[in-house]
Amino acid sequence: MTAVLSWLASLLTGPLLNKALDAYKAKLSAGNDADRIAADLATRELAVQQREIEVQSEYRVAALGHWYEPDKLMGYAVAVYVGKLLIYDKVLGLGSTDPLGGWIETTANLIVGFYFAKRGFENVARIIKK
Repeated sequence: MTAVLSWLASLLTGPLLNKALDAYKAKLSAGNDADRIAADLATRELAVQQREIEVQSEYRVAALGHWYEPDKLMGYAVAVYVGKLLIYDKVLGLGSTDPLGGWIETTANLIVGFYFAKRGFENVARIIKK
């Protein structure tokens, strides 16, 4: 009798169990696909963020230029001279530097004026651009 009942139970529940198992497998498969999709999206997001960082770096170089450009080299030279005059000669009293004269004095003053005026013009241009 038990053999007959288990045979009848398998006939009735077999298709239901198969459908339930198929649905569960489909759910697991979909979950794995969703995980794969999420992992792919995360990978793409990281790649996009890396590219954004590279582009921002390229933009900074394009906007600011390199340290060895002629206008910056002249600015460094004048900054070193003025720094030596102020710190070494005047503050510490350890030396004396001849004052600039003639063409180089005018050039140094123009360079200092350029750097101070440049920032002001950039700010005004940024305000007008908005």
